[in-house]
Amino acid sequence: MTAKEEQEMELEALRSIYEGDECFKEISPVSFQFRIGDLEDSKAFILDVSWPDTYPETAPQMSLDAFFNNKISPETKQYILSKLEEQVEANLGTAMMYTLFEWAKENQESLMENHKPIVQAVTLISSNEATVTTPAKKKEKKEQLTKAQKRRMVNRTDNKGELPRGWNWVDVIKHVSIKFTSLLLF
Repeated sequence: MTAKEEQEMELEALRSIYEGDECFKEISPVSFQFRIGDLEDSKAFILDVSWPDTYPETAPQMSLDAFFNNKISPETKQYILSKLEEQVEANLGTAMMYTLFEWAKENQESLMENHKPIVQAVTLISSNEATVTTPAKKKEKKEQLTKAQKRRMVNRTDNKGELPRGWNWVDVIKHVSIKFTSLLLF
């Protein structure tokens, strides 16, 4: 049996097992997310798994980069991934997604035992005010427009920066006249 056929069979099995399960999400036929734990649980995490072309003969790619996991420390993430990779090595060559997901659910407590949630620091300025200090954020880049794009945008708008009413409407008279002349020609 080829790797593609094995993947199709495992995908069909996963769909039937996890149908209606809110913890399982199929991103694509070769990429999945599985939430370990309840949404409210501080020790819950989402595991991203994707299959390479030669899966199950080669290991699936796993990550914990989902936004849901932003409160988990990098050390804990590395620990979870290393334990999951041990399970992958033990099951290499066979369909293993169900086994991995269920193993992670059963061992959630031991995987997250050293978990210390990353929290935001709150600094008290005065008796009524507080500011929240977050870890360093990346600056958002503004979209850069070329001069030609800016010129076209200005030409399309009125002096208030708004598009004129009907700017994307079809010129009905022109449309009707073309239809009318084409009918006269035939």
